[in-house]
Amino acid sequence: MKAITLFPEFRPIEIEDRAFLHEKLWAYQPQNSEMTFTNLFAWRNHYRFTWSLLEDRLIFLASGANGDAYVMTPIGPPGRAGTASRLLTWLRDEKGVRDPSVERADQRLVAEIEGRPEFIIESQRDHFDYVYKTDNLIQLSGGDYRAKRNHINYFLRSYSHVYEPLNGAHKQECLDLMDCWCQVRRCEEDLNLFGEWGAIRETLANFEELQITGGVIVIHGKVEAFTMGELLNRETVVVHFEKANTEIRGLYTIINQQFCEKEWQGVPYVNREQDLGEAGLREAKLSYNPDHFVEKYRIRLSQA
Repeated sequence: MKAITLFPEFRPIEIEDRAFLHEKLWAYQPQNSEMTFTNLFAWRNHYRFTWSLLEDRLIFLASGANGDAYVMTPIGPPGRAGTASRLLTWLRDEKGVRDPSVERADQRLVAEIEGRPEFIIESQRDHFDYVYKTDNLIQLSGGDYRAKRNHINYFLRSYSHVYEPLNGAHKQECLDLMDCWCQVRRCEEDLNLFGEWGAIRETLANFEELQITGGVIVIHGKVEAFTMGELLNRETVVVHFEKANTEIRGLYTIINQQFCEKEWQGVPYVNREQDLGEAGLREAKLSYNPDHFVEKYRIRLSQA
């Protein structure tokens, strides 16, 4: 890795930074799904993420094309009110951001700055993470999961399948599946889907270096579904991506259930990220009966 970059200088996120950044992020034990090296690296081109070190805190900067730069939650020890104020003032005065903000701010940061008059704190429901009990996603027992069991039973009656841990031999088939999925969903016309398409390609291309876990469902020798995730903290796995052939009923349900059962039985919770305010995605995530949400916030200056 190159020499550490100190604020106010920033540098791009590169795969060679993983060991250093992962160590800092893991020490923080984040709850927010964004705060893994994989997530930041995979989406770095979409959000133009760069990083720096301010004293003993990691700073991630997102630089939009229209002067809408913002920072993420500073990662480091408590007492971050001064850090947040300094970053927001710097965005306003040095970067020319009209209304600077800390985006996806976690509850720990909010607790540190709550009540201070220089800050405005706004809840962001569209970015709340959905967190489930792993056992519930494996067992799918009780009336709340009857529809899920029906999907799985239909799938098991209709298809002979194999679950396999994702490895290098599956990469191209996963890419091909994603390409087909994107043709159906017209990813090129949707900024979020197009960004996800790129993030998945980055993650698969660097799968071994990222040291994450994946799984695939193979039907008649062909990969028809894949998923990838990793530990977010000691008690939670975060599922970054999950894609399946949309024409096969029950396939999303089975890849979700199998991934949890085969890879994550010893981890109490599964974070399946946010819904971005999309009605269909929100309905799908709620249908799995989340145990709780990870709330996120926007923090701005009162006198922006």
